[in-house]
Amino acid sequence: MKLITFAVPCYNSAAYMSHCIETLLAAGDEAEIILIDDGSVDDTGAIADRFAADYPDIVRVIHQPNGGHGEGVNQGIRNAAGLYYKVVDSDDWLNTDSLSRVMAKLREFAAMPEPVDLLVCNYVYEHVEDGTENIVRYNHVFPVGEVFGWKDMGHWSPSKYLLMHSAIYRTQLLRDCGMVLPKHTFYVDNIFVYQPLPRVKTLYYMDEDLYRYFIGRSDQSVNESVMIKRVDQQVRITKIMIDAVDLAEVKAAEPDLYRYMTRYLSMMMLISSIFLILSGTPENLEAKNELWAYLKAKDEHLYHKLKYRSLSAVSNLPGYQGRKLSVNLYKLAQKVYKFN
Repeated sequence: MKLITFAVPCYNSAAYMSHCIETLLAAGDEAEIILIDDGSVDDTGAIADRFAADYPDIVRVIHQPNGGHGEGVNQGIRNAAGLYYKVVDSDDWLNTDSLSRVMAKLREFAAMPEPVDLLVCNYVYEHVEDGTENIVRYNHVFPVGEVFGWKDMGHWSPSKYLLMHSAIYRTQLLRDCGMVLPKHTFYVDNIFVYQPLPRVKTLYYMDEDLYRYFIGRSDQSVNESVMIKRVDQQVRITKIMIDAVDLAEVKAAEPDLYRYMTRYLSMMMLISSIFLILSGTPENLEAKNELWAYLKAKDEHLYHKLKYRSLSAVSNLPGYQGRKLSVNLYKLAQKVYKFN
């Protein structure tokens, strides 16, 4: 068995995918790299095939009709031979020094009677427009260098959440939780990092700046104008997350995890609501009301908690002036935390 599978969904990635793959190759033959060519129409498939030919014991290629980022992640999960699983977007890369230390830690996990469920590392926003970077660390949230559980977590700041970039899940755990992401839908990484959490019993945090994440290109899915155009997909993902986990059961079993997952869902409700407001159409203002009604029908207690006593309450200020203030507060947070 391989220690880890790196899944790299690729769509028209010819201009930048080679750098991503070369950093993953630094993990050596204990790693598996699955390149998923998602119906690309440029040289992506040919580049992937060349890497597979040059590194037949490490690189595998799956050519599939276009199914979107989520189906690329699904294919990786279905075909992974690694004990652990990490998604790396084809325009991002890993720090090779940190990767070496992560691989050593995974070897330790593999020798344990019950390997750790989730390894967390830092990630770095690489801001294209101004050349700056922002490192997201978890050293004030998690114990460093020890196996721990949810009850050992510290305080979560508004700028820190577990993202796909920071998570390395045990592969079988992803399969056991029924992880299947929707096709042709953006923002599926939120489901990926949220749905499996109730099955996670043991975690380990390495204070390593492993993942390097490009942000700020005009065509990126997290670009503000793009998010407004795709707000229906953001809403779809939020509804899937509402349905994916029974938070009342989580609260009974793991109260600390419940608090974190509630915060994450609150953040998703906030983002969906703000972008529905930003779109400026009567239809999307009604869609915002419908989204909150959807949550209320699922869990009325959670609805009241998120609408009136959490971060997402910011998006529910009444009237035109309230909506304007909501957007201004969002813009301020965006400037401070530089999240898109």
